[in-house]
Amino acid sequence: MSGAGAGAELGSGADLQVGTDPQVGADPRAGTDLRAAGLKAMREALPGVFPEGDDLDLRDGRLGEELVEIGLTSVWGALWAREGLSRRDRSLVTLGILIALGAETELRTHVRIARTNGLTEDEIAEVIYHATGYAGFPAATAARNAAREALAD
Repeated sequence: MSGAGAGAELGSGADLQVGTDPQVGADPRAGTDLRAAGLKAMREALPGVFPEGDDLDLRDGRLGEELVEIGLTSVWGALWAREGLSRRDRSLVTLGILIALGAETELRTHVRIARTNGLTEDEIAEVIYHATGYAGFPAATAARNAAREALAD
């Protein structure tokens, strides 16, 4: 199944538009295809990971296979593609949130994304140190270990 067909199962198709849902509200990107914006943002954050083309199929035929498509439109398309914060700033915020949540799997990926977005290893370490005061020492220790794994790749 192509990526375009994948969106159809969500009920609004791959042509989901920002600003078409009254709950979304006015958005300066109104009319922008969230899937295309998400693919662009994701490819920029993770260079070389996703092949080119709008018909990219992100499903694997297993339980919860639509999760990546949902993230592609709702996180990458609607959030990472927004103006208002630089990608570097979004990485800083994301790292802090993931540390606080104890989301080590996602943190490993976002440490690599943070490097792509211009953060240095020292800055990533400072985010982890700063997190000890708000998320606790165990969360920061787990984050340090996840970051070390991510940076070793």
